Amino acid sequence: MDVEPPLGLREAKKQETRQLISDHATRLFQRQGFEATTITEIATAARVAKKTVTNYFARKEDLALDHHEEFTASLARAVDARKPGESALAAVRRAFDTALRERDPVAGFAGPAFARMVADSPTLTARLRELHEQREHALAEALAAATGAPADDVLPRAAAAQLASALRLLFVRIQERTLAGATDTEIATTFGAEAERVFDQLEPALGRYAVR
Repeated sequence: MDVEPPLGLREAKKQETRQLISDHATRLFQRQGFEATTITEIATAARVAKKTVTNYFARKEDLALDHHEEFTASLARAVDARKPGESALAAVRRAFDTALRERDPVAGFAGPAFARMVADSPTLTARLRELHEQREHALAEALAAATGAPADDVLPRAAAAQLASALRLLFVRIQERTLAGATDTEIATTFGAEAERVFDQLEPALGRYAVR
């Protein structure tokens, strides 16, 4: 009689399988192109059933953009984690500085092959645009909660639009520099000043907004 592994082991195995599938999918996408690669090919490469792939990834795009949940929640989490006396802008700025130092994929660090894969795929480009919009929506909800604003208040949405647009611009700039041949280390060590200028431009409007 087979004995089921403890919950912790089962979850670890699931994460291992999920990562294995995603890794094989990314390699195929980079070699063949996203649109040209099939779920069947991914399942074969990962040595799992096709249904296993679709169980772990509801959308083909999520096989490539597998940090999507972390990405869409990132700005809202930064606001939720702001320190006493810290504004939403300051918290987001601090989170971006950390992401820059750590070469975080959520900030746009993905390497040239991955950046080219996304840029060459209309489907992935559209999905990434959708994820940026979802991130802005999550941020607006976090700002409304942080300020106690009523559901129909436009200010949290306006603030979220400004912050999310700034982070989207920085994400795109990192991708552009990656495609131009700069390494992650080169970008991380030279991009700080440019990011500072972007955040400084928001300071007059949002410097005291949603202070904890």
